[in-house]
Amino acid sequence: MEFFVWCRDRPGAAARRRELTEAHWAYMDRFADRMIARGPALGADGAPIGSMHILDLPDAAAARAFAFEEPYAKSGVFAEVLVRRWANALGRTMWDWPADPGTDRRFLVIGTAHPGMTARRSELLGAHQAWLNDPARAGGIILRGPLLSDDGAEWLGSAMLLQQPDAAAARGLFEGEPYHEGGLYAGLEILPWRFGGRH
Repeated sequence: MEFFVWCRDRPGAAARRRELTEAHWAYMDRFADRMIARGPALGADGAPIGSMHILDLPDAAAARAFAFEEPYAKSGVFAEVLVRRWANALGRTMWDWPADPGTDRRFLVIGTAHPGMTARRSELLGAHQAWLNDPARAGGIILRGPLLSDDGAEWLGSAMLLQQPDAAAARGLFEGEPYHEGGLYAGLEILPWRFGGRH
């Protein structure tokens, strides 16, 4: 069962984050065989402003334990922790993607659905998938998938990782996207992001 975990840093927590970096990496080493993607979202200065992990775990309880027992979370680095079930639409990990982005940049996209949009999403699913599979876009999508309720029955949004020339290109990717244009999202956040782990 796959889960998306997004943790946004508390303002002023950068020093504490740096102190705990090795503890964070050691904790993540315990989940290496279950990891689908990981890495920090970045602020305007290139410093981390949050942590994203996608991994395969037995159930929602295990996913929440993973999120809240993590050293940054336990030490108050995070202002917000989001845990959602996720489905790997492309069936790969970030390590299946070329490691060197060249001059391109990478982005984390989180689309948060308005409540009660599961039926409307079903109506637009075919158009959404066709839009994503267009060769003009598909080549820049590292991973993508829906955010779901714990039982998988309710659609709560989308999460994806992109590789694009710049932020404007990443935002432009969503012009005409059926879910976005159809008003399904209460918010669509596009954040600079990089592959995580020890460098």
